[in-house]
Amino acid sequence: MPPELVDAILEETGTRERRLRCLPSRVGVYFVLALGLFEHLGARLVWTKLIAGLTAQVPEPSEKALRDLRRRIGSAPVKRLFEVLAGPLAQPSTPGVSYRRWRTVAFDGCSSLAVPGHERNWAWLGRPASRLGQAAYPRLMLMTLCETGTRGLIAAAFGPVARGETYYAQQLTSNLTPDMLLLADRAFHTNDLLAQIARRGTQFLVRCTSRRHPPVLALLPDGSYLTRIAGLTLRVIEAEIRTRTADGSTFGDTYRLLTTLTDHRTDPAHQLVRLYHERWGATRSRTRLSELPDRRIDLMSTA
Repeated sequence: MPPELVDAILEETGTRERRLRCLPSRVGVYFVLALGLFEHLGARLVWTKLIAGLTAQVPEPSEKALRDLRRRIGSAPVKRLFEVLAGPLAQPSTPGVSYRRWRTVAFDGCSSLAVPGHERNWAWLGRPASRLGQAAYPRLMLMTLCETGTRGLIAAAFGPVARGETYYAQQLTSNLTPDMLLLADRAFHTNDLLAQIARRGTQFLVRCTSRRHPPVLALLPDGSYLTRIAGLTLRVIEAEIRTRTADGSTFGDTYRLLTTLTDHRTDPAHQLVRLYHERWGATRSRTRLSELPDRRIDLMSTA
């Protein structure tokens, strides 16, 4: 993130300082990024790390000065910086990022991110319930669209937990393109969301719940069958996954996958079942958003 890019974004969002300051807006953007890197440290310690490699004389701001700096630049330049930099990282020819001619992407969400107990956060995010009553801190729902092969983030949406994962996933569908194949868990099999994805021209391979029993329109030689959901002709693939533990016992589950890839000859059922596990590679083999340590993210817009 070169300074020229940050300066251009500050100009675009109208957040460049209007007079000479010891802490210009450009420094504020890099300071906010450093807060994300050193999330468990206070503002002064983060500032110390940010300037550690500099030989020039630099200011030693107070906690209040750093707080005022964040308030002055606001959230707009950081949001715009993410929009400029986010997107697929790999070339189409990079191994492991594509299935046939489609780039594979996935939804990955988290609803356990705690934020500071500020009045504005409570008003915006609500007061979630817990087993012992109300939660100690408001919680944030974060939903991302990521490239499965590189784990690169393409887009993100966040807000109150009460709205649910599907609500935020629908906000991300505008980032889908016809050259993508979306892999998604059973939380994302609602008719409205599937129709919205299909309207973008994006192929999908989505697991649905065991309670959903789509009608069988035609049986295919590989054991899958065609059905009709949300005005779409889809293919249903059922697979039973079994795992043997060290003590010899077995456990498993039945997967029912919905896909727009309806040709069993070009896309055999066993091949799509293996492909679905690439979603696990993007959202489980790495540190999942929902498996990060419980923490309170200091939102810049509410500082």
